Amino acid sequence: MSEKFALIDAERANFEIKMMCRLLGVSTSGFYEWWHRPLSDRALRREALKIRIEEEFAKSDRTYGYRRVHAELGRAGIKIDDETVRDLMREMDLVPVQVKKRRSLTVADEDAGPIPDLVKRDFTAEAPGAKMIGDITQIDTGEGPLFLATVIDCFSKSVIGWSVDTRYPARLVSAAIDMAAGRITLPEDAIFHSDRGSQYTSIEFGKTLDKYKIRRSVGRTGICFDNAMAESFFGKLKTEMVHHRVFATRAEARRALIQYIEGFYNPRRLHSGLGYRPPLEVLDEWFDNQSVA
Repeated sequence: MSEKFALIDAERANFEIKMMCRLLGVSTSGFYEWWHRPLSDRALRREALKIRIEEEFAKSDRTYGYRRVHAELGRAGIKIDDETVRDLMREMDLVPVQVKKRRSLTVADEDAGPIPDLVKRDFTAEAPGAKMIGDITQIDTGEGPLFLATVIDCFSKSVIGWSVDTRYPARLVSAAIDMAAGRITLPEDAIFHSDRGSQYTSIEFGKTLDKYKIRRSVGRTGICFDNAMAESFFGKLKTEMVHHRVFATRAEARRALIQYIEGFYNPRRLHSGLGYRPPLEVLDEWFDNQSVA
């Protein structure tokens, strides 16, 4: 009976209450008695949870699914199972934006010499900077494209280096490596892995890696899975940052990129591969443990 009353309550702005009661076979007086009855403790908690879930969903810029919302609630000390979170999000019609396929910028250098694949699709590492991956993507603006190169740490999943430019020559990816090396002390025999794009196989980029004693690694031409971690990050960025934005200028896009990487992704975005923790939390914890040891 209460389910029918709840349906009438949900639709009372659209249909006459008396008519709905007649169609559902319930009394109008019974509905009003139910409607004026104080909410139970369970109903009050459910409404409070819905408010908190909507807050977490909004904080993620409408990008979190029920698993990450559930993880955020757990980190805040709120005990609730993930299926309840999913049901409440469905009830509130909170649907995260979907990943859209991006256009590849890879132009393979046919003259590049043999470079090994030192990663073999294993995007894990024992320490920060031991294994890094990178790629380039394009952000469209009203002034023309802006290109972003990234360096992602396989240990913490954090973007430890990035660079933007109006073109994407070798210096773009070299600048991202310079930032990464300036942020953390790279261990001996560190690896940087990418696709076989001409920027990454260039002599100029090779010199940058040699400067920091980083070993170069590349995947096979046209095999996106060989650089899947970088592809995954750009999928998230395009979905979570670009899906609802139209950038009038390159400067506006650059500010949005900085906000996404340094203001959301690194310090706040929960990563399933880290046990639903943000990358910087994992990175800081590792360095804290090293200083204590």
